[in-house]
Amino acid sequence: MRTFDWKTGYPSRRSPLFARNIVSTSHPLAAQAGLRVLQAGGNAVDAAIATAACMTLVEPCSNGLGSDAFCILWDGQQLHGLNASGPAPAAWTPGFFAGRALPMRGWSSVTVPGAVGGWAVLSERFGKLPFGDLMQPAIEIAERGYAVPPIVRGKWAMAAELGELTSQPGFAQAFLPSGRVPEVGELFRFPDAARSLRLIAESRGETFYRGEIAAALARFARETGGALTEADLAAYRPEWVTPLAKDFAGHTLHEIPPNGQGIAAQMALGLLAHWDIAAYAVDSPEAQHLMIEAMKLAFADVYRFVAEPGAMPVSAAQLLDPGYLAARARLIDPARAQVFGAGNPVKGGTIYLTAADERGMMVSFIQSNYMGFGSGLVLPGYGVSLQNRGHCFTLEAGHPNQVAPGKRPFHTIIPGFLTRDGAPVMSFGVMGGNMQPQGHLQTLVRMLRYGQNPQAACDAPRWRFNEGLSINVEPHMPAATLAALQARGHQIGDIHDSYQDFGAGQFIWRQGDPGVDGYVAASDPRRDGAAVGW
Repeated sequence: MRTFDWKTGYPSRRSPLFARNIVSTSHPLAAQAGLRVLQAGGNAVDAAIATAACMTLVEPCSNGLGSDAFCILWDGQQLHGLNASGPAPAAWTPGFFAGRALPMRGWSSVTVPGAVGGWAVLSERFGKLPFGDLMQPAIEIAERGYAVPPIVRGKWAMAAELGELTSQPGFAQAFLPSGRVPEVGELFRFPDAARSLRLIAESRGETFYRGEIAAALARFARETGGALTEADLAAYRPEWVTPLAKDFAGHTLHEIPPNGQGIAAQMALGLLAHWDIAAYAVDSPEAQHLMIEAMKLAFADVYRFVAEPGAMPVSAAQLLDPGYLAARARLIDPARAQVFGAGNPVKGGTIYLTAADERGMMVSFIQSNYMGFGSGLVLPGYGVSLQNRGHCFTLEAGHPNQVAPGKRPFHTIIPGFLTRDGAPVMSFGVMGGNMQPQGHLQTLVRMLRYGQNPQAACDAPRWRFNEGLSINVEPHMPAATLAALQARGHQIGDIHDSYQDFGAGQFIWRQGDPGVDGYVAASDPRRDGAAVGW
């Protein structure tokens, strides 16, 4: 059992939660739904699915029934990975987008949604309770409604200011009741989503891809200019994958392999392993600078090479090769910020949740519509808000991530999992676009190199790399650290910019025998997060 420093030292009133059964996510009602399922005899997978279904309702500005998802889980004996992201419609040849850029909203940003399919296969393989039971808390919330909390309302309002969203078919009907954004504390009901959830519950998700909802989605697309068809939906199956592994500080970080960006966090940690970062104070400019530069090097390669595995010119193993990372680490100058290009490794708008139970099952699960409300499209009568993951493709000819029929785009959402000597240690994740691997890096370094407890690592000030030499930092970063980073050449944006997302996270750390010692959980104060358990 690891010994942590239990003093947070940061401006947060949160304390870690200790329990034998835990659910942690960014909305209390969803976390309570997962706990309700655990208390009814379900396991951590059941709890995760129930929580995920509720999150589509209580945080609609981040995810919906038309989301994609990824999962890493420890079943009590071994680790499993699930890629529940969807491919491009069959009509999406490069010529489909001729003469225009990839749109951010609307039908030409919508790939096949994978989250509901992910729930179904997780339940079938690992769940204990009937799938329909797992949808009941979400159905009740959709029908009875819930009081909108401040942080969700703030994100909702910012999205509603974007005409590109509010002009999309179905958006105003679903998310602007009475012609406006709900106020803080106002009841929001979503009966259309309740209808879909009932159909999903009755069919174990089959209706979404090969039934009533699929037919309605395809009809909606035909009537409003979309390319998504019933055949696209019917062909979809989530993919079981083997998580990638990278050692750091006596532990192993596991991430879902490409088409996701989780490998960026592993590469950055592999680069940092060549520096004695713990020789510097945890919030010092020296430590922060090394992490920023390692992250920039990792992103340079990820944005150049990562896509669907079959389209990548290099393999994940080549990107994680110790010799390659050692050579890249030598590019870091401890006294100067740099702009990095990709190397040559060839020889010659998201929610996150995590759940764990006393039998030892641990689940790291993430789902997202991307960029807030996603495409802005909402299926009338069914409440299915659709993601805009197609915007993550590129039209650059020959690029590994170039759009193509049936191809999955580069993906930002990444669940994380930590083991030690083959045994489970922590299920965790951080939200927020390209902030996710940056959050993985910063929180893991704090816990594994500096002994900060999960809640302290969660509360600590973060930076976010943008591009070039540009970074943003949170206002409670020490002033002396900010000044020293600027002296190294880092260009720091407005520290009070309310539009910057520093990635709320959730963490469950296994203490020992889960039936005796239980777990300790942390929930991020950057959203209305909650960890609940018993």
